[in-house]
Amino acid sequence: MSVDQQDNQTVTAEPANEAAWQTIQRVILPGERGLETLPLYMDSGVVSSATDVSAENSGFGRSETPAQLRDSTRMAHADDITSRTSASVRAGERISFATYFNAFAASYWRRWTTVEEVRLRVRTSGRGTVSIYRSNARGSLQHVETTRVAGEAQTEFVLSLAPFGDGGWYWFDVTAGTEGMEFVGAEWQTQAERRQTGSITLEITTLNKTGYCINNLRILGQHPEALEYVKEVIVVDQGTEKVAEAEGFAEVESALGGKLRIIDQDNLGGSGGFARGMYEAVQNGSDYVLLLDDDIVIEAESLIRLGTFADYCKKPTLVGGHMFDLHDRNVLHTLGEVVNPYFIGPAEPNPNQEMRHNFAQRNLRDTPWMHRRVDVDYNGWWMCLIPTAVIREIGLSLPVFIKWDDTEYGVRAKAAGYNTVSLPGSAVWHVSWIDKDDLVGWQAYFHTRNRFIYALLHSPYDFGGGLVENSIKLDLKHNISMQYYTLQGRIEAMKDLLQGPGNLHKILSTKLPEIRSMAQEFSEAQFKPSFDDYPSVKSTKVPRRGKGVSVPSYLQLLPWVAKTVVRHVGVPVSETSRTHPETIVAHQDNKWWRVSQFDSALVSNAEGTAVSWYKRDPRRVRSLLTESIKVYGEVLRKWPDLKQEYRGAVAEITSMEAWKKTFEEHSQSEVK
Repeated sequence: MSVDQQDNQTVTAEPANEAAWQTIQRVILPGERGLETLPLYMDSGVVSSATDVSAENSGFGRSETPAQLRDSTRMAHADDITSRTSASVRAGERISFATYFNAFAASYWRRWTTVEEVRLRVRTSGRGTVSIYRSNARGSLQHVETTRVAGEAQTEFVLSLAPFGDGGWYWFDVTAGTEGMEFVGAEWQTQAERRQTGSITLEITTLNKTGYCINNLRILGQHPEALEYVKEVIVVDQGTEKVAEAEGFAEVESALGGKLRIIDQDNLGGSGGFARGMYEAVQNGSDYVLLLDDDIVIEAESLIRLGTFADYCKKPTLVGGHMFDLHDRNVLHTLGEVVNPYFIGPAEPNPNQEMRHNFAQRNLRDTPWMHRRVDVDYNGWWMCLIPTAVIREIGLSLPVFIKWDDTEYGVRAKAAGYNTVSLPGSAVWHVSWIDKDDLVGWQAYFHTRNRFIYALLHSPYDFGGGLVENSIKLDLKHNISMQYYTLQGRIEAMKDLLQGPGNLHKILSTKLPEIRSMAQEFSEAQFKPSFDDYPSVKSTKVPRRGKGVSVPSYLQLLPWVAKTVVRHVGVPVSETSRTHPETIVAHQDNKWWRVSQFDSALVSNAEGTAVSWYKRDPRRVRSLLTESIKVYGEVLRKWPDLKQEYRGAVAEITSMEAWKKTFEEHSQSEVK
């Protein structure tokens, strides 16, 4: 219906059986405590096209200030929200649902589900207009339809998903006339066949984060609609501070109406906790398990959306939610992640997108790369729905404690024919690791070992492609950066890798305390609260021409590294540098090329809460360098045999039977 047609008519392509239309996504708005996240739910102001913004800013990569991107006249008004699903529209103003949580990700539904068309049903009160827009994969805005409304109106649009092969969204705006009006609610619906209406076991793995757990359980209890298809809510408690003993537990237990179950077990890491959730979901007959981290805040509607999308998928599919920064709540971590098959490094965003997009600065309409569908290798287990049919076929998580378990599982499922979709509009707020450095310290052991296990299982290249070369370079950087504890952990990782897959379940509960106990041998791994807790800074070195340390150029790099290694290996440390730090290094300045130029330094940690003393030790440098070269040589020599051994064992070590045995050894709760 166009704006020239009569008010109060319903727009629909053809008469339809109302009972056949099923809601697959409803418009939602934040509660009072989440009003700072309003840009994720509701927008306002002029209609713009992402490609226009892109042209003005000369490409995706340009960085603008918030003032350049958004102004106060384009911001929605938090005061206008009247309920979880409704809002007031001020006279002469427009509200837009071209937002993360309320736009309809048409290209994802077209690619992965049986849905071929959708119906948008919008309910309003008062005089104004409802306008439908769509975008393509380039982010170009296209007006679809506008209709006038008046009085108590229900406006319907039937919309095809055919144009969304590579990307694109649908959304709608509501504009008030000379008087204010009410947006009452809206739903995206379909008549497509639902493959199943699956039941869900929701599982949270936790370690001494009782406050987060209680809060999330409370959120679930406040949204009973999100629990309609949830069979059980399981908390796998691996800590010493028990959720069941925390303040507020009785309240949330009652609110969840008998669906909550606590499982106490030893600390088996994220992989052990999530594997327990998988195991229990299979055992209780659920169709899905929804894995959740503990240090998150959930958007309860995401449970409904993940389950609904999975039910409409053409075949069993892993469906994950996105991660927003809990401390900067409009910042999205990434739309999707892939694994570089050659370097097998840290997770990378899918090409053609940006990390840490801030919706408070730039909305969906103004962000062209966000309109292209992002296909992924896996989804982080901060929020990931996994069909139990997939678990029955390919097994549970690898027994690797932490790191790479979610990545490996997604790639293993993909190899078996089961894709992963990171679904826009479904998300949690998670404590960000942007200010953490988990490649240094005890976690380096798990990063290193599990990265190599992944390569042995999935790398298409001989000897893991560039993995070994990259890892040797990292070892050298840690060595000349005086990060000896980290390097020792990486070497221990290679030694355990050589022990084979049969050792993984055995060391699952013991390796962390073993690695942490090594820290007392290394000064850089021991922390004090303040710089004042250490001797004063003294240095006999004079900066060359008054300049500090700078990164070497590409042409200078090799001779610079050689000279630096020679100094760390053979040049004695002065008495002054043994008894006094030479300098103070802030964490963000803790780069290998800078720290390696000192003999001792006080370095703050990533959180800014403590300080450690880095001390150069030529004897230790020589020992670790020799040990590193030796262990990588052994890994390379045995690579073909290790590859065959790990690939041959993966089905057994991820099986229900193997994990049940481990759970029985480490559980305070009965394992069924």
